[in-house]
Amino acid sequence: MERNTGKVTDLFIIGGGINGCGIARDASGRGLSVTLAEMNDLASATSSASTKLFHGGLRYLEYFEFRLVREALIERETLLRAMPHISWPMRFVLPYHKDMRFDSETPTSRLLSTVMPWMRGRRPAWLIRLGLFLYDNLGGRKILPGTSSLDLRSAPEGGPLQDKFHTAYEYSDCWIEDSRLVVLNARDAEARGANILVRTEVLAAKRVDDLWEITMRDKQSGETHVVQAKMLINAGGPWVGDIIQTKIHINSREGVRLVRGSHIVTPKLYDHDKCYFFQGEDGRIIFAIPYERDFTLIGTTDQDHPDPAEPPTCTEAEQDYLCAFASKYFQKPVTRDDIVWTYSGVRPLYDDGASSATAATRDYTLKVDAQGGAPVLNVFGGKITTYRRLAESAMGKVAEHFPDLPGPWTAGVSLPGGDFPVDGVQDLVGALLVDYVFLDRVWAERLVRAYGTEAKTILGNAKSASDLGEDFGATLTARELAWLMDKEYARTAEDVVWRRNKMGLRLSVDQIARIQGWMDQYQTPAAATA
Repeated sequence: MERNTGKVTDLFIIGGGINGCGIARDASGRGLSVTLAEMNDLASATSSASTKLFHGGLRYLEYFEFRLVREALIERETLLRAMPHISWPMRFVLPYHKDMRFDSETPTSRLLSTVMPWMRGRRPAWLIRLGLFLYDNLGGRKILPGTSSLDLRSAPEGGPLQDKFHTAYEYSDCWIEDSRLVVLNARDAEARGANILVRTEVLAAKRVDDLWEITMRDKQSGETHVVQAKMLINAGGPWVGDIIQTKIHINSREGVRLVRGSHIVTPKLYDHDKCYFFQGEDGRIIFAIPYERDFTLIGTTDQDHPDPAEPPTCTEAEQDYLCAFASKYFQKPVTRDDIVWTYSGVRPLYDDGASSATAATRDYTLKVDAQGGAPVLNVFGGKITTYRRLAESAMGKVAEHFPDLPGPWTAGVSLPGGDFPVDGVQDLVGALLVDYVFLDRVWAERLVRAYGTEAKTILGNAKSASDLGEDFGATLTARELAWLMDKEYARTAEDVVWRRNKMGLRLSVDQIARIQGWMDQYQTPAAATA
């Protein structure tokens, strides 16, 4: 059955990753009517498979990407203020040794080899320190502390490392719960009037009388809908090129380079709360990051991934690579037997003709096509740290077709649950422990880190754990599960335990099946009144 709503929306956005949801939020806040369609769950592809960092990209300095790094460095603190529940400062320890090497294709490496040929391929300590000086000062830090030096022979951060590492530099970046970032942007967009459609596939879009006519299908009901929009935004991530070719059928010279980034998760490899930044003899870098209290996250790789239809997986070769890389630093070797989970994502980078996946630009490119009538904006590339600035830049393109559009507004405006000070997490945790005596600290901290000030709304008037309904394990209750379905677009157990949180690391197959069974029986208020 095909149904035409008869309404014309200002913007129709294809893609429910961070770029699509970020644009939807910005546009809705400026008074535009917005419909967003995501063919699967929000953040089900690239935006839930990042290394989960708000960072400037220290290594991008070697590619002279100064604008991108400066923008990202400024954004770290802007974003931190808006979402202190799902983002927090983290210190990064960069051990140094004389065998560190550049990727030989970086502009810095080529320049150094020309003016100092005896340093060919080497990454000297003074150059790292210069890079960290730029990193400290390009973005106008106000919250995050600057770089310092560590003597690994006496500092606790040296304990897990091999004895050959004597010196390290320590600098600041931020952690981010990536898939929750996407969901909270979608929620804020919806609160400002946007229509967020999950599990809704765009089948085709065509220009009709200066409008876009979009045909989409609800993947759960099978029902087909047709809507009209004044402007189309293609934020399809890995599928941006496929959408151009097979859905909207426009000619575009722009291309996307798909690069797979894979990660492994192991039981906790060390006891402190800092991240390690490891540099390889091949010029690559990886991170080892404290993860979900009891684990360590190691990544990432850079491999070309030609087909977006092929789900990305962390191959055995990538697992071996990451284990071997980390083992060159840690005293205790990391092996594939240590791996408890892997994940991979595909970065849809703008194809700038770089010689390798590592060298391909992480900057974003926005292209408008209005030659056939109604305009379409295609979004290429980008990184999670600069998603808000990408959205503002996208709105600059949109404003050319919507006169008198208000200006930027999102800087520093809290996402849902983030309306508290950057250093206020423990105060919120303490308040929950007072008001809900049945919580323990681990449970309270998890709720605050996921929901911020909305944790109290979820708990409501509960006097005991039993008031929260069925206990599915790992502190997940029916009350919270209903919130995730009612407010956060979750429809399957996978949405819950691998994107809204990472309880899949702690729950058994049977427990996850029980979650799915409960969700199958539960009707959201929206579904019940449809």
